[in-house]
Amino acid sequence: MIIGTAGHIDHGKTTLVKALTGVDCDRLKEEKARGITVDLGYAYTALPGGGSLGFIDVPGHEKLIHNMLAGATGIDFALLVIAADDGPMPQTREHLEIIELLGIRQGAVALTKVDLVGPERLARAATEIADLLAGSALADVPVFPLAASSGLGVAELRRHLEQTAARLGEHQPRGGFRLAIDRVFTLAGIGTVVTGTAFSGTFRLGEQLLLSPPGKALRVRSLRVQEQPAEAGNAGQRIALALSAIEKSEVERGMWVLAPALHAPCRRFDCRIRVLSGHPPLRHWTPVHLHLGAEDVVARVALLGADEILPGSEGWGQITVDREIGVLAGDRFVLRDAAARQTIGGGCVLDIFPPSRKKRSPERLAMLAALADADPARALALAVEQQPAGIDLTAYALNRNLDAVTLSALAAGLKLKLVGTTAFSPLGWRALENRLLAALAGEHQRAPEMPGVEPDRLRRLTLPTLSRPAFDQLLRGPLGDQRIVQTHAWLHLPQHRIQLAGADRGLWQSLQPLLAAEPYNPPRVRDIARATANNEENVRQLLRRVARLGEAYPVAHDHYFTAAAVAELAHRVAGLCGRDGCARAATLRDEIGGGRKVAIQILEFFDRIGYTRRVRDSHVLRGSPEQFGS
Repeated sequence: MIIGTAGHIDHGKTTLVKALTGVDCDRLKEEKARGITVDLGYAYTALPGGGSLGFIDVPGHEKLIHNMLAGATGIDFALLVIAADDGPMPQTREHLEIIELLGIRQGAVALTKVDLVGPERLARAATEIADLLAGSALADVPVFPLAASSGLGVAELRRHLEQTAARLGEHQPRGGFRLAIDRVFTLAGIGTVVTGTAFSGTFRLGEQLLLSPPGKALRVRSLRVQEQPAEAGNAGQRIALALSAIEKSEVERGMWVLAPALHAPCRRFDCRIRVLSGHPPLRHWTPVHLHLGAEDVVARVALLGADEILPGSEGWGQITVDREIGVLAGDRFVLRDAAARQTIGGGCVLDIFPPSRKKRSPERLAMLAALADADPARALALAVEQQPAGIDLTAYALNRNLDAVTLSALAAGLKLKLVGTTAFSPLGWRALENRLLAALAGEHQRAPEMPGVEPDRLRRLTLPTLSRPAFDQLLRGPLGDQRIVQTHAWLHLPQHRIQLAGADRGLWQSLQPLLAAEPYNPPRVRDIARATANNEENVRQLLRRVARLGEAYPVAHDHYFTAAAVAELAHRVAGLCGRDGCARAATLRDEIGGGRKVAIQILEFFDRIGYTRRVRDSHVLRGSPEQFGS
């Protein structure tokens, strides 16, 4: 269990930690000289049944709140320290507010310096503490009167801490590993060392880690957990990592050490914000200091769904930061004013991939409400309902740091239709199928003379944002039960048929052998007309009608190939892609003979109809040769 001290300056936080652990957390010369805590201090003490208690001793001075916040994030238990002679002071109140904003619900009050006051003052201090805590997250926590310098009452407090640690047990290391860096230093013979509290997951020596936001790969030489050498570290523990091949100057407090899959630095995120009572309303685009993890960064707050958030109230917001930071849904944060003089509120991160449009729409606000629910199934169910093109499960899992097992269970529980990593609701998938059939029927009505619709055009008519793999999967059902039929490259309803007129059929039968004689470089329209003594425009119009039937393809201007030739070329291109990873004009020319210009025209034709995709000077496969019906 990680315990964080909180309270006003000179109320005895460091002295109390030393009495509980034997460790003096004031490690800096300045702290020793002035007798006050300036930066974070750390101490550990063993538990009777194994394991240890970790203490983070924070500074109490009002000008050092940024250091206090760097240590407070990630603690399990708040130890609010209040001196009996002073009673609650300004920083006591602000630290209590921060504890609440960070979602810390476990705690106790250490009423220190009781040896310096009489019974009457002690009774008044107890009343002041009760008034302070009334209505707060720590309203019902126990109060321990003690004198840390003499040891009076310290044993009772320690016994309570041990019992609480046993009751809470160990953190469940769900999700990928994340550690918020709050200290960086170097040790002779070891190198750069970073310390912090692990927010989630498990790390074992030998596994890959990343420094985020910089994105630098890390190699961990050794680690210590709660000051003890270890082979692995888990969520909820204080961990020190000795890093190889990285300088201290490359690492800063506020950065994260995490599993590479969780590296997603961002500059804006949607959140739920609470404004503290007794502060002015929070208005749109207010400049603030954002404290998240061990980070302190300048930011702006955009309000969603309201012009302001009143004191003591909550609302939706989007926070934009001046530079990239590491953040995931569920992270708690604190907001201080632009001058960093007072805490004004805080909240919880909901979405690190906020939309750029319609961010204040009723649908988006409903999604934020779903994201605020602790059960990830609620937001996922609403997301697949709102997004007909499906939801990227990889991004959804990253946002909430869900592991593969949890994500699979969610998808199975909601009976989602999966196409790769894209998920659709069962109802949404049926709606897409209906849109597909309706789009095809609409095209038949609009252009009855056409034999059908090309696959990529039908995808755009169905839903432009639908991915090609999802469309192919969607098409598979209607093709399988013959609700849609494919003739050559055309998709059509079974009842939709067009035929060539008798005269056109006869002329086509006379021209077809000329195209088939040189299947990969057939004569052009003018050459066919000259060879058969037909009017050039008549030949051109006929070939256009034949192309609509799918018996020929306009590969280039006035250059038609038979359907059989195109099908064979599609197989050859697929073979080149399978062999070389892509097709190029030169390799296709060598494959079919003829000139390079014709090979280029063939590949450009395949790009146009969506069978291939051009990547610089090469062409990679997107479709399947079977789409050409041969």
